Amino acid sequence: MAAEAEALGFESLWAGERVHAATAPSTPYPGGTMPEQFRSGLDPLLVLALAANATTRPRLGTSTLSAPLHPPIHLARSFAGLDRLSRGRVIAGFGLSWSRDEYDAVAVPWRERGARLDETLDVLASLWAADPVRHSGKFWTISPGDFQPKPVQQHLPIYLGGLSPAAFRRIGRRADGWLGVALPVQALRGALTSIADQAREAGRGPIATALRINPVVQAIPTATPGTGPVEQLVGYLREVAELGVADAFVDLQFTTSTPAELLDLAARIRNSFNT
Repeated sequence: MAAEAEALGFESLWAGERVHAATAPSTPYPGGTMPEQFRSGLDPLLVLALAANATTRPRLGTSTLSAPLHPPIHLARSFAGLDRLSRGRVIAGFGLSWSRDEYDAVAVPWRERGARLDETLDVLASLWAADPVRHSGKFWTISPGDFQPKPVQQHLPIYLGGLSPAAFRRIGRRADGWLGVALPVQALRGALTSIADQAREAGRGPIATALRINPVVQAIPTATPGTGPVEQLVGYLREVAELGVADAFVDLQFTTSTPAELLDLAARIRNSFNT
């Protein structure tokens, strides 16, 4: 799949994470019932390691990996290793997860998730800097020592997800990019403006965006009467490109059931957008 996507001209490949699929979830899935596809999934970093071996050019990102569910020193090791294996193509994409059951499953308090994400970013910055490394915080203490190997990239980019004001503040203050979602164009314009304002207040430059689109064939955000789903999707991509969004990726797992179908649809979308 990764090699075929590269051959089609796609410039990035993304893998998501689902740690636990509760039968009777304590927090509802955003938008209704959790899709059945989320009940089975490989570890995203294992998937991207295979993709790194099968490709040479595309960036490799997680959208998203729920950072507070993992010890940050393990995340630092895994992402640094993946960056080495891919020769510097990794984007670390983090979120907080909507699922309280996932936090219970790993014995992490739900109420601490935002604070733990903030400190995780501190730990990653410390461990990916020059040795000797060290960290002392509320949740983790790392004594002075060596942390090797470092990522190939001098600054491994970190993208963060979220749509809340708190998420936008964190993104503007700390992230290299926003893992956005396919909102109506006016709402997306507002989100981009909010993030840019937060970055400006923090004395930082522009924040990149990688826009995730999970199309349901019957419900593309800007459906135009008389056009098919691919044309509708491509029309939406053109609209968000005009907003200044440079990167978008279309997740087709809900619209196809086989690799051949997914690659065929991906090729149709790519070719339609290029023309």
